[in-house]
Amino acid sequence: MRLVDLIPLQYRVLVAGLLLLALVATSAAIAWTVQGWRYGQQLEKQARLHTETLNQITLASAALQRTEQDKRLALEQRLAAKDQTHYRALTDAQRDQDRLRDRLATADVRLSVLLDATDTINGCAVPAATGTGGVVHGATRARLDPAHAQRIIGITDAGDRGLIALAACQAYAKEVSTPK
Repeated sequence: MRLVDLIPLQYRVLVAGLLLLALVATSAAIAWTVQGWRYGQQLEKQARLHTETLNQITLASAALQRTEQDKRLALEQRLAAKDQTHYRALTDAQRDQDRLRDRLATADVRLSVLLDATDTINGCAVPAATGTGGVVHGATRARLDPAHAQRIIGITDAGDRGLIALAACQAYAKEVSTPK
């Protein structure tokens, strides 16, 4: 007779069930641990790839930002140079206008206008052709009053300033709108 035969049948079934349950629980625990290791490795690999991707995106973004900053700096330098050029042109035009105004005020220079020699309606009896004894060659001119000359110089000064400002605005718009 064997020792196992001495144990009642219900206890033998119970012990066999417990051993089977322990075997299943142990294999499940081992499988759980192995799966945890495998999933952990996969998650670690995904996290590493995600970090590398984020680093690449960050580097690309930083390079793009640097490029855009360089473009902006170059544009600012070009605009500053053009602004300096236009400012110099404006100050030169103002200086020339001031000189002309001063020369007009001191009667150093007189403004004159051409007269139409063929116009006899206005009562100007100027001969159509110059005589042979005249020293002045060319068309007949009439001198303007100094006050009127000052007003004309003021008008041309404002016009010159407007043209210079318009050229500066056009250069700025062209510089900003054309991609480089």
